[in-house]
Amino acid sequence: MSLWQNMTNRSAVALGSICPSGTPNRGRDSQQADPEEHIMAKRRFSEDILATLRGSKRLRIRAGKGTHRFIGIWVVVVNGRVFVRSWSIKPQGWYRTFLKEPHGCIQMAHREIPVRAVRTRSERVKDAVDRAYLEKYNAAGAIKYARDLVRPKCRDATIELVPLLRSDAAI
Repeated sequence: MSLWQNMTNRSAVALGSICPSGTPNRGRDSQQADPEEHIMAKRRFSEDILATLRGSKRLRIRAGKGTHRFIGIWVVVVNGRVFVRSWSIKPQGWYRTFLKEPHGCIQMAHREIPVRAVRTRSERVKDAVDRAYLEKYNAAGAIKYARDLVRPKCRDATIELVPLLRSDAAI
């Protein structure tokens, strides 16, 4: 198995079944599932990458295909899925760039991994991401910012990063 195939596992995400667009399906027991939750992800990051992201305090990310540079942001892993949130939500920042152009890259160990940004609308998933941020970034110097990241403005800027195959990155 190639390194790239190892990085992109097509199996279902641990948070319920996955639909083709990248979001979880709550299953038949769900009362009023969000429309987004009936769409499935085709890919997920390998366990090695997820473990690295779980252990890292920062993720280097570049939004879009334009002139954006790699910047460091906070990242959390929830049920095998990778999430990021914007703290400042600047007009020319990475979050707004991803809304306009959902392709970008993350940088790990001097390699670039193409990703697609998928906006998260599910309140249940956002709640889990809240808990993950507060648990991971609980040091004295970080908790203030983690608390800001779980406020409504930042919750609404929750993005899931889904790995792309090289052929997808050209789309």
